[in-house]
Amino acid sequence: MNAVIEAKSLKKQYKSNFALNDCSFTVGRGRIVGLIGPNGAGKTTAIKAILGLTAVQGELRVLGLDPFKQREKLMEQVCFIADVAILPRWASAKDLIDYVEGTHAKFSRERCLDYLSETDIKLSSRVGQLSKGMVVQLHLAIIMAIDAKLLVLDEPTLGLDILYRKRFYEQLLGDYYDGERTILITTHQVEEVEPLLNDVIFINRGKVALSETLDALAERYCNLTVDASRLEQAREFKPISEKRLLGKNQLLFDRADREALKQLGEVAPPSLSELFVALLS
Repeated sequence: MNAVIEAKSLKKQYKSNFALNDCSFTVGRGRIVGLIGPNGAGKTTAIKAILGLTAVQGELRVLGLDPFKQREKLMEQVCFIADVAILPRWASAKDLIDYVEGTHAKFSRERCLDYLSETDIKLSSRVGQLSKGMVVQLHLAIIMAIDAKLLVLDEPTLGLDILYRKRFYEQLLGDYYDGERTILITTHQVEEVEPLLNDVIFINRGKVALSETLDALAERYCNLTVDASRLEQAREFKPISEKRLLGKNQLLFDRADREALKQLGEVAPPSLSELFVALLS
C-alpha cells in the first residue's frame, strides 16, 4: 500500500490540553477513509496539520511532503472542502469558476462546464439566487473538475437535508472517485458514510482508538442477540459492550468464537456507529 498520509506520534498542545497526543495513522493511496470521533477528539487539528495549516510535533508526510514547510507545493495536489453549502452569495457561477481556474493548477474549466451543462445552473446565476440543492451541484461541479490526488472533506454535508447529502455522495463517488484518488472524510453522520468507506480511523482525546479496513472490522467484531435465559452464558465470552434491544440483549464481541456464539443466539456484524459508541464511550 502506497501511503498518501503518514502520521507518526503527532502532538499538538493548547495550553494544558492535548488536541493530538501521540497520534499515529496511515492513509493509503486510492482509499476512502473515515476519520471519526466525538467533538473535541482532535479531528480538526489533524485535518489542519494534514493541510499545512498548523505545525505539530512528530512526523507527518502528505504525498511525500512536509505539509507545513511545503504547503504551496502540496496544495497543487490537494482539494479541501469544509462545507458544500457555503459559497459567497454575491458571486456568480462564472466568478467562482474564474477564481478557481486562477488559483488551482489542476482545475479543468472544460470539465467543470461539462458538469454544469447537466444542471439548470447558468454561468450568470448568483449563489444567493440558487436553491440549496443547486448550490450543492455548483460546488460539486467545481470540486470534480479539480484533478487532485487527495480530497479532504471536513463535515462536507453539514446543514444539508438527507436528500442533498445522499446526492452529494452519489455524485462524488460516481463522477469523481476513480480508485486512484484518495478521499479523507470527517463526519458525525457515521451511518451515511459507512457504505462508502474502505478504511476507518476512530480518534478520541487526541489518540487513535482504532484504525482498520472495513473488511477487517467485519471479521474482528460481531454482535450476539440473546434472550435472558442465555445471557449469563454469553457473558462468559467477555463482551466489550452490552445493551437491551427490543426486549432482548445485544452483546458486542472482539475476536470471539463465532461458532460457539451461534449456539446461544443470533450473530451479526455490528454497524460502524455501534462500534463507535462501544469503543469511544
